[in-house]
Amino acid sequence: MRTLRKVLFDLKRYQRPGIEMKNWLTGVAVFVAVMAGMLLAGEWVVRILYADQTVLFPRYHTDVQYGDYTLRRIRPNSSFRHTSVDGSWEFVTNSQGFRSNEDYAYDKPQGVLRILSLGDSHTQGYEVRQDHTFSAVLERYLEKHGVPAQVINTGVSGFSTAEELVLLENELLRYAPDYIVLGFFANDLEDNLKTGLFALDSNGALVAAGQSHLPGVRVQNLIYSIPGIKWLSENSYFYSLLFNTTWEFFKSRLSRQAKESTQEFAVSQKSAYSSYEIELAAALLQRIHEIAMRNGIGLILVDIPQAGGEHFSSVPDALRPAVQSSTDIFIDSNTLFDSYTGVAELHVPHGHRHISEFSHTLIGVEVGRQILALQASKASSKADR
Repeated sequence: MRTLRKVLFDLKRYQRPGIEMKNWLTGVAVFVAVMAGMLLAGEWVVRILYADQTVLFPRYHTDVQYGDYTLRRIRPNSSFRHTSVDGSWEFVTNSQGFRSNEDYAYDKPQGVLRILSLGDSHTQGYEVRQDHTFSAVLERYLEKHGVPAQVINTGVSGFSTAEELVLLENELLRYAPDYIVLGFFANDLEDNLKTGLFALDSNGALVAAGQSHLPGVRVQNLIYSIPGIKWLSENSYFYSLLFNTTWEFFKSRLSRQAKESTQEFAVSQKSAYSSYEIELAAALLQRIHEIAMRNGIGLILVDIPQAGGEHFSSVPDALRPAVQSSTDIFIDSNTLFDSYTGVAELHVPHGHRHISEFSHTLIGVEVGRQILALQASKASSKADR
């Protein structure tokens, strides 16, 4: 009898670790189930309450070296989707991180007019199909009018004029463009400060101030290395709300710090922009124009309209003289869109209210018309000689 009790005791003793492991696994399973239930509940609530406001717009930025500068770009060789209540749009990037289905060699093809589009998410084409951006429309328009063309869309969401200057000077000149189309949006004035890449000295001259601007890139590099996060970013409204809320918090803080650092140089104005923001933007545009002229490149600035009850130009009155003197062609949204205000949908109704495919078409066609006129003028001048 004693022997039987001893055997039973030994059996229980050796079974206890297995029982503890089983209890631990059960606890983990319960925790995972509870967390999954909370996430599903959060997803359900967000989709019901915030379906119109929440967007699935993953940025997919990563870092890239251009000369001495480290900037962001869209992840090369990627395919992803943006989704909101207004629709779903596919993005494809090439090996250079441009929104394109093809790669581009630095050497320009013989007999082809090469054009570079620089800008932010409006130029990149948020809330617009890949072949309906103004870059794609421009290429088709020129081809239709007998001009073989290659329009390279280098737009990156969040880009400022300062980053566009760095990108042009340290990388894009290698593509030997004939024209540059610069998409200018209102928040460029503030974003130029946030980059910390350039500043104005005491004489108002543009000087280099930094060599790196990577907002949120290190975090993105980390989170997108985690299995399943890419799927969540394109499919979960709850995840998107959390991510975008956090993103906007740090973006606002960076903006506030940038403005505070330049307050001593800014003259108070009635407009929404400080004198320093205006002068910095003017100096950046002047530098871009100088680079273009030195390289025989035509510079066309497109004034991207802001969303509102009526459309609003992105170029403040105080900046207009500098824009007109620092570009070969200035496409003013007040002129281009005036006939369509209140008649056509110039911006996507919900989401982030980017310019619509209709607006992209108007821009692409107008830029095409201007380029054809410039080409005809050049041909006429050459014939007269």
